[in-house]
Amino acid sequence: MTEVFIVFMLLLFSLAVFFRNDYIFTVLYLFAGVYLVGNLWTRKAIEAVKFQRIFSNRAFLGEEVSVRLVVTNTSWLPVLWLRIRESLPVDLAVHRFFRHVISLGPKEERSFELSLTARKRGYYLVGPLSAASGDLLGLFGEQQREGDTDYLIVYPKVIPLTRLQIPSRSPLGTLRHKQPIFEDPSRLLNKRDYIPGDSLRRIDWKATAGVGRLQVKQFEPSIALETAIFLNLDSADYEIKTRFDASELGIVIAASIANWIASRKQSVGLYTNGSDPIIDGSVQTTAEKGKALRAKPIPPRKGRPHLMRIFDILARVQVGSHASFVDILRQEIVNLSWGTTLILITPVVRDELFDVLFQVRREGMSAVLILAGPNPHFREIEEKARTFKFPYYAVTFERDLDMWRY
Repeated sequence: MTEVFIVFMLLLFSLAVFFRNDYIFTVLYLFAGVYLVGNLWTRKAIEAVKFQRIFSNRAFLGEEVSVRLVVTNTSWLPVLWLRIRESLPVDLAVHRFFRHVISLGPKEERSFELSLTARKRGYYLVGPLSAASGDLLGLFGEQQREGDTDYLIVYPKVIPLTRLQIPSRSPLGTLRHKQPIFEDPSRLLNKRDYIPGDSLRRIDWKATAGVGRLQVKQFEPSIALETAIFLNLDSADYEIKTRFDASELGIVIAASIANWIASRKQSVGLYTNGSDPIIDGSVQTTAEKGKALRAKPIPPRKGRPHLMRIFDILARVQVGSHASFVDILRQEIVNLSWGTTLILITPVVRDELFDVLFQVRREGMSAVLILAGPNPHFREIEEKARTFKFPYYAVTFERDLDMWRY
């Protein structure tokens, strides 16, 4: 259109010179002014448009996420027309794009309400928002603007567990325990008559004076539960036809167990050989995804913020091919403290994994083996785990977690 307009102006100028007509010169000046003012107006107007996306960037599975898109004209120049296009994650939105054409007066603000449904665990990009504007006559090419990209994290499904039993060798904690060797002197349970051989430190002299017989304090057994969850997401250990379902099941198990431990104010950590799309706080480009990094380990800690860090990793992590599960175990157990309980979630169990479990036991730690997904050799694995006295659970489907719920 610009080329046609320039040809038209040259033709008009030629006619004005040839006929020496003031009227033609006036029309020429008018069109030249419209061209210059319109070009400057369009560029300045779209530069003054600001975009803002307001929403909660974290959601649990099944939640509705309301996204408020705010478009503001910060200039006194009106925007005659503005075409906006917002890119939305296809797994969460009904439509891939949100498109709208608006006009903005001086200092005017317009907002639009969008809705996303957290249907699938993952790390999603929201945006970028692109905008285009121009003059009313269409004399110039469109002026383009692009806004920032935000992200939305959808946490994995968390199943509330109530009957989970995790072994621990760490005494003097906050969880009740049945073994009397873990008696906690800060948790008084009862008093009883003195028996020869009882420690004199246990005598309650006030109670003794009251009943006239020596009374000895009895303490409630307790343990501290420090847990490290090891999640196997090595692509080589998953059958192609069951890879997605089995890996997602493993992530659900890890999230549910981590939530159960944190709800009891105990320490929990996460170690996995899966791939994380975030590298040093930035999202990998398409070219970089082929060399994605292994998810960073999260050592055992307490507290809700720490649990949300684990959920963040579990929301983003994907099946990868970085290191074998056994190699990750050998690398990380040297940094774990005595008495730590390891929960191993894996789709396959080989003899070399049992070798590592024996090493874990020798170093004063406990281990629980959870087989996630269908495995034709689960009976054989169960027999070995029972022989070697390792707690073992086979979770083929999500409904199998009911054994820890009711």
